[in-house]
Parts: sequence; C-alpha cells; structure tokens
Amino acid sequence: MKWQGRRGSSNVRSSTGGGKMIGGGIGGIIIAGILWLVFGVNPMTALQTGQAVTGGGKSTSTAPTTNTDRDTQFVKVVLADTEEVWHQIFNEAGSTYKEPSLILFNGQVSSACGSASSATGPFYCPGDQTIYLDTSFFVEMRQNLGISGDQQGSGGEENQGKAGDFAQAYVISHEVGHHVQTLLGISQQVNEARQQVTQAESNKLSVLQELQADCFAGVWAQRNQQRVQFLEAGDIDEAVNAAGQIGDDRLAKASGGAVVPDNFTHGTSQQRVEWFTRGLESGSVQSCDTFSGAL
Repeated sequence: MKWQGRRGSSNVRSSTGGGKMIGGGIGGIIIAGILWLVFGVNPMTALQTGQAVTGGGKSTSTAPTTNTDRDTQFVKVVLADTEEVWHQIFNEAGSTYKEPSLILFNGQVSSACGSASSATGPFYCPGDQTIYLDTSFFVEMRQNLGISGDQQGSGGEENQGKAGDFAQAYVISHEVGHHVQTLLGISQQVNEARQQVTQAESNKLSVLQELQADCFAGVWAQRNQQRVQFLEAGDIDEAVNAAGQIGDDRLAKASGGAVVPDNFTHGTSQQRVEWFTRGLESGSVQSCDTFSGAL
C-alpha cells in the first residue's frame, strides 16, 4: 500500500491522561432511503472479549510507548484519506462531513462510551465521535491475523513494515464507517428497535451494522484508489484475509466454542468478505444497504 508523501490528519491525538477529545454533532441525512445503524462496535473486539464498551468518563491512560513514529504517521495518513473520501461523498449528497477524532492510547483509556483496555482493540465511540486505537493494534494484527508487518521486502528498507498495511487501513476505515453511520442519524431508530426485540434479533441488528461498516470500508478503498492510486499487488487479499479471519464463526471455532448464529454480533467470515467486496467493487454508499427489510 502506497501511503508515504500524503498529508496526515490533524485529528489524531495521543492520550496523555488529561481528558478526552469531544467531537461535535451534525444533522443526520438519509441517502436513498436506506436505514443506517449507529452504535459503534469494534471489529477487533471479538478477538479478545466480544463485548463493546459502555458508560462514560475521562481519559486516564498514559502516553503511548509501544507505537513507532511510522505507525503514528501511517494512522494519520489513513485517517486523512478517509476524510478526503467521505467529504467528497457527503458533498455529492448535498451534506457536510464532520471529521472524527482518533485517539492513540497505551494500555487503558476512558471515553464517552466507558473504559477500555488493550484487549478491546480499536473501537468507535458515538458519544464523543472518536475512534480509539491502542498502540498495540499493529502487533495484534500481525500476531492474531497472521499478517506480517515487520518484514523487509525486496525493495529494501523503504518496504520494511509494508506488508499488512492495507489490512490495518481496512480496520481503521471500518471504524470510520461507524462514524459515518453516526452522522447519517439513525441511532435512535435502531436503538429503539433493539429495545423492542429479542436478544437474537438485537444481535442480528448488530451484525447488519458491522457488515455495513465493512461495506463502507470497501467504498472508501475504491474511492481512494480513484483519488490517489494507493493500492498495490496483494493489498486487496490482505483486507479480505483480515475480514475473513474476524468472522464470528471463525472466531468461535478458534476459541473452541460452539458456533451459534443467534449469538453472532459481527457476521460470518463469508458475510464480512462479501460486504467489504461489494463496497470495493461498487464504490457506492447505496450498495451498502444491509438493513433492507430488517426493521
């Protein structure tokens, strides 16, 4: 993945224990009559806990010590790329995109959605419109998903750490997808629906939300490719591999547990790959209607 030389987002901060970043709200919009889900759930959470954070509080973590300058710059560039693409998409729909914040933390952090640790993985909090990314994220991706990010490619030093970049960008863009769902303004509709259905039906809504965020990640990748031609050979395979490895069915099998579809909250490996691919091939938000007929 080509990312060096492009601007980095000014919305990336490191948590130093002095408080949290608060994002402002904007009016919701509806695109093509699609129902959009809002409550952000971390795609990597199932690797460790399978739970989303709740509650509120201030940031209390220490400054990150495990990330590298390269990782930080990479995050800034990826977030900036999502800003460029989603500004364009929202402008095309006659609306304005509000950029999210991204907090890099080490070990533990508190957000408007409650406290979280490294085990939680990357997550989006709609309460403060912020993405939280532990600095061990890159290590977790490489170890848990079998993605190598520390190899030195045939191009020499400039390729060191290059492998796996797009898989990491996929996860960040997935969390940005949850932010887009927030801006589209259907959180109240979906939360109300969840309160009126069974747990299995509520889990199904969560699956539809996650699959839509996967699709949004694909839309971003396609539109960003048109904008800056950043994809290289093998990049798509990296993202598809990542999407497939964090499917609920695969994670259940890996943990030795029973595969119970009613308990799924993120979707099967096949579903996650299919919806990411759908967004990637279409580059269209309208193609990401996972909720048709669900509510």
